[in-house]
Amino acid sequence: MGNIVWLASYPKSGNTWLRAFLLNLMTDAEEPVDINKMAALTTGDSQAGWYAEFDKRPATALGPEDLARLRPKVHARIAEGSADSVFVKTHNALVEVAGSAMISQSATAAVIYVVRNPLDIALSYADHLGAPVGDIITLMAERGFETPASEHNVPEHHSDWSSHVKSWTQMPHPALHTVRYEDMASKPAPTFAAIAGFLGMKPGRQSLLRAVRFSSFKVLRAQEKKSGFVERTPVQKSFFRAGKSGTWRQQLSEAQIRRVLETHREQMQRFDYVPKGY
Repeated sequence: MGNIVWLASYPKSGNTWLRAFLLNLMTDAEEPVDINKMAALTTGDSQAGWYAEFDKRPATALGPEDLARLRPKVHARIAEGSADSVFVKTHNALVEVAGSAMISQSATAAVIYVVRNPLDIALSYADHLGAPVGDIITLMAERGFETPASEHNVPEHHSDWSSHVKSWTQMPHPALHTVRYEDMASKPAPTFAAIAGFLGMKPGRQSLLRAVRFSSFKVLRAQEKKSGFVERTPVQKSFFRAGKSGTWRQQLSEAQIRRVLETHREQMQRFDYVPKGY
């Protein structure tokens, strides 16, 4: 059994929000922790630097077989970097690629999986990539979708939204805690308290509520406005865009809503995301 706690999600599902909460909770600071210092608590499994320790070629030169060979070594290296739990962000689906698991079970201690309504993801992801919403809905339905390699990151294997969600959540397990973005927004205190409890943490009520407040959308957005945020893409005006659930009702067309439902209805039903009347 390893010591990596995976903070897993499909992109734009609340992973950054979760990491901000954990950072504020674990430091128990008297003021909000700088959002640009999240690397002090978490790392990412797609960061090219991890792979460069074992293969000096740039990430763009590494093929699927190379990554399959290197990935278990990378996960082992991340795990052995601390005697305590290591929080690792991932957007990878829990699948095998080129004969190797995207997530090494031997390095894993636990998983927190954040799921969000794909109707809202489509809008947030479109803003993140600076792409038309219709194109994002198509991307979210693409089986086996992978992001391209870059100077700083190896490819991430997202696949389609439904496959991603199913891969992580289809098998209940004591080491898996699944949380809905919508519950993080509508009932933050009990939802984040459950996350802390899953991790074996027993914060006092004051510490918990302070961490919830310090990681609220209002605070995170104010920090970004003042100091910027390293994870904002060049096409975004702001990384922390809306922080709300249900904005799809005003912004998606009827045809777009039905496209999402046609592709993802089964998994949407599991998490109570199918709108009444559809």
